[in-house]
Amino acid sequence: MAEVPASHRPRPPTGRGKLVLTGIAFFIALAILLSLGTWQVQRLHWKEKLLADIAERRVAAPVSLADIEAMAAKGEDIEYRPVTVSGVFANNRERHFFATWNGQTGYYIYTPLQLADGRFLFINRGFVPFEAKEPEMRKQGQLTGEQTVTGLARARLAEKPSSIVPDNDIAKNIFYWKDLDVMASSTGIAADKLVPFFVDAGDALNPKGLPIGGVTQFDLPNNHLQYAVTWYGLAAALVGVGLYALFRPKGDRPAP
Repeated sequence: MAEVPASHRPRPPTGRGKLVLTGIAFFIALAILLSLGTWQVQRLHWKEKLLADIAERRVAAPVSLADIEAMAAKGEDIEYRPVTVSGVFANNRERHFFATWNGQTGYYIYTPLQLADGRFLFINRGFVPFEAKEPEMRKQGQLTGEQTVTGLARARLAEKPSSIVPDNDIAKNIFYWKDLDVMASSTGIAADKLVPFFVDAGDALNPKGLPIGGVTQFDLPNNHLQYAVTWYGLAAALVGVGLYALFRPKGDRPAP
């Protein structure tokens, strides 16, 4: 292969060219860090408003199931809105969601409540310890006849929240994420007979104390301020490094 003449070979960037490339890289990196910090500030305002809205909803007067359904149909956020519903528990169709409560391992009991119109609404009746998973261990808590439940509406999940969450074990009736469609289909409830959200029961006492109601958790993480400070701090550090490189004494500069 013929050797490329030296005059045709690409020349390395000159000192000025290196300076221009370094400057471009500096401003791109700075823009990325500032944009990430600004995005976290925006997320912080969004999360603070969400937490304030949730706190306000939790103390509002309960509304009817029809009101919650109307909100959901309009695309409004129904999470944590107080609601009162009435119906008959289908205790033979309860589903068990693996959970911990006050440091104890056990299950949340999701029982379909059959409404007057024949539809079913899954109610998170509350927590039972591991040894009380089976209904015969808490027979007195298996309420019969017409029941009225006041609790909080909870939206369904569109998909498994994380790949590290185990798959639901339908055969053993152990759910690791709240797949409403599978909860219903595994009990023979048709999709057109299913109310498309859950209700977490309040803390009204059940016979013999089981299930333990009022288990809704409101611990929503809000670390956006910390993240924003981190990104802005990195941007400030980058500016400091850039200023030092620009104005450092000539004796500290590397030889060309």
